[in-house]
Amino acid sequence: MAATLLPTLSPPVSRAAAAFLLLRGAPAKPFSCLRPPPTLRRFLASASSSSPATLSPALRPLSTVASSSTAARAVPARRDLLMLGIETSCDDTAAAVVRGDGEILSQVVSSQADLLARYGGVAPKMAEEAHALVIDQVVQKALDDAKLSGSDLSAVAVTVGPGLSLCLRVGVHKARQVAKSFGLPIVGVHHMEAHALVSRLVNKDLDFPFLALLISGGHNLLVLAHSLGQYVQLGTTIDDAIGEAYDKTARWLGLDMRKGGGPALEELALDGDPDAVKFRVPMRQHKDCNFSYAGLKTQVRLAIESMNLSTDDIPILSASEEDRQSRANIAASFQRVAVLHLEERCQRAVEWALKIEPSIKYFVVSGGVASNKYVRSRLNQVADYNGLQLVSPPPSLCTDNGVMIAWTGIEHFVVGRFEDPPAADEPDDMQYELRPRWPLGEEYSEGRSVARSLKTARVHPSLTSMIQGSLQK
Repeated sequence: MAATLLPTLSPPVSRAAAAFLLLRGAPAKPFSCLRPPPTLRRFLASASSSSPATLSPALRPLSTVASSSTAARAVPARRDLLMLGIETSCDDTAAAVVRGDGEILSQVVSSQADLLARYGGVAPKMAEEAHALVIDQVVQKALDDAKLSGSDLSAVAVTVGPGLSLCLRVGVHKARQVAKSFGLPIVGVHHMEAHALVSRLVNKDLDFPFLALLISGGHNLLVLAHSLGQYVQLGTTIDDAIGEAYDKTARWLGLDMRKGGGPALEELALDGDPDAVKFRVPMRQHKDCNFSYAGLKTQVRLAIESMNLSTDDIPILSASEEDRQSRANIAASFQRVAVLHLEERCQRAVEWALKIEPSIKYFVVSGGVASNKYVRSRLNQVADYNGLQLVSPPPSLCTDNGVMIAWTGIEHFVVGRFEDPPAADEPDDMQYELRPRWPLGEEYSEGRSVARSLKTARVHPSLTSMIQGSLQK
C-alpha cells in the first residue's frame, strides 16, 4: 500500500522530484512545510522545462451531488463507514480518517507556519508547492495512524472549494489517486459547510435547523442551516474577514507570526487596555448582517503611525516596555471593537433566524477565529441572551483539518451524494473544475448587499442551489 501511495506526488511536483524526495526519505515527525530548497527548486524547473508540452484534457466537474448511478450504490451501515478526508484549501495540508459514528481514528496536519512568517501571509504558489511536497506522507500517516490500508476505506472526501485553486487541485488530485487505486467513491466537500457540520460530530444533540457563524482568515459567514445542504446566507463580509484583520494587525504590531497572527494578538491583548484607543465599530448605520473590517484595519494603521511605533523595524520581543504596552493597548482595543462588530451582527442574525425558523435552539460558532477564547466568551453571551445554546468545536477542529472534511463526507455519503470511483484508465493529468469561489447558500432577501465584492464573487452556483437542482431532475 505504501508503494501505491507514496511514489507519485501531486502536481506540480514531477516523478523525477518524487524520486528525489524518496531518496531523501520522509520528513521527520511532526511535519513542517518549508519552501523547497534551492536544489529541489532547480530540479523541478529543469524537469518541467525538459518535458514535452501536452494539451490539458477538458475540465471535468467533481460533483457533490449524486448521479442516478451513485444513488443506487449500496451504502454500508453508517457505523461501519470509514471515510478519508483530505483538506488543502489554503495553507494547511491535512488528512484524517473518521468512522461513520464520529470516532476520529487519525488526524494529521502539516503546517506552513514558517512560510507564513517568511512571506507575511499566504503565497499561493509557495503554498501549492508545500502541499505537493507532503501530501503523500500526510495521507499515508493518516492511514497508518488509523491502522488501515486504502482498501479498508469506504470512500474519500476532499475539499473542492472555496479556497485557492492552486492548493485545492493538490488535494483533489491526491483524493482521485487514492480513489482510483482502491476503487473508492469520492465526495466533493464545501469547505465552509465542513466548518459548520463538524459541530455535529462534537455535539450529537445538534440537529437542524441551527444558526452558524463561520469565521476565518478568508470568510465571515452567517448562515441558517435548514438541513444538510440547505442553507440561507444571512450575512457575509463585504471586504475583509475578521481573521485577515487579526493577521494584518498582528503583523503591523511586530508579533511572531509563526504561531499565527490571531493567537499572537489574542495573547498580547491580555496585557492591554481595551479602552485605550477609541476605534469606531464598523457598519452601525447598516441594518443588515454583513461585516466589514477594512475600515477598522485602516484605523489600526493610523493609530500605530500616530504613536510613532517602530513596529516595522523592531519586533515586539525587542521593544521597550513602554513600546510593548502601547502595542498591547492597540491589540486589546482592536480586539474589543472587532468582536463587538461580530456581536452586533450576530444579534440581528439571531432575530432574523428565529423569524424564519422559530424552532432554532443552537448557535454554532466555527472556523479558525472561533478558537479565540475572547470571541467565544462574547458570543456565548449573545447566545445566552437569546436563549440559545452555543456549540463550538475544540480549537483543533476550528482551524482547517481533515476531520471536518471526512465528517461532512460521511453526512453526504449516507444520503447518496457522492461520485463513482474514477475509471481505471483515467489519466493522471486529468484536470478538474474546482470552485475557488463557491457560495454556501442563497442570500436572504433582507441581507442582500450591493457591495462590488459580493457581486463579483459568485462564480459558481451555491451548494444549496446545486442540490436543489439535482432533486428536481
